[in-house]
Amino acid sequence: MKYLGSILFGLIAISGAWAEQAAPAKTAATDITKWDLTVKDPNDPNDLMRTKWDSVAKVLQNKKLDEKAKADIVDHIISPVFDFELMGKLALGKTHWSKLNAEEQKTFTALFVQRLKVSYRDKIMLYKDEQVQFQPAVQKKLMIQIPMTLISNSKKTAILYKLHKLDKTWKVYDVEIEGVSILLTYRSQFDDILARGTVKDLLSQLEKTSDS
Repeated sequence: MKYLGSILFGLIAISGAWAEQAAPAKTAATDITKWDLTVKDPNDPNDLMRTKWDSVAKVLQNKKLDEKAKADIVDHIISPVFDFELMGKLALGKTHWSKLNAEEQKTFTALFVQRLKVSYRDKIMLYKDEQVQFQPAVQKKLMIQIPMTLISNSKKTAILYKLHKLDKTWKVYDVEIEGVSILLTYRSQFDDILARGTVKDLLSQLEKTSDS
């Protein structure tokens, strides 16, 4: 699933100019916040997701930014939208999570987030000339689901963002790609590791993949 890491962490944008290399942006580090467009209605998950996509698109289309600057800016734009702590718990699963002590839970969450970031940075170069189509949010009890279609070279990929309220703010806690949950995919991998080894083995493997 080549979209897995990048769509989850990057909300990869409508179109990108990554193939064209430019000189590093001198102001990227100090002016990073200007790229994050203001969400008019934070209580509207549709407005939140569309605005974030527009912000990412603006960054990827800018030919004055180098690859690292673009990745750093997109990271800044997207990170607040995700509930990484909950994602870590769901990816590991209730049974396994409860067996970790507080320090192991903290370490696992940090390594899991880093793994998502590495996956995103590795895959973002694959994207160019994509278009997106959002559908209205659908209420599912206390959760919200926002369907989206990614169109690339006439190929359509169905994506479903799942959000919940955290401290009065909408946060993404899972993404389905073509009906497959990213968190369940990770859980399957983690279950396999823990079935054959220990928590230490899992953390060690996560550390290796995060550094690679």
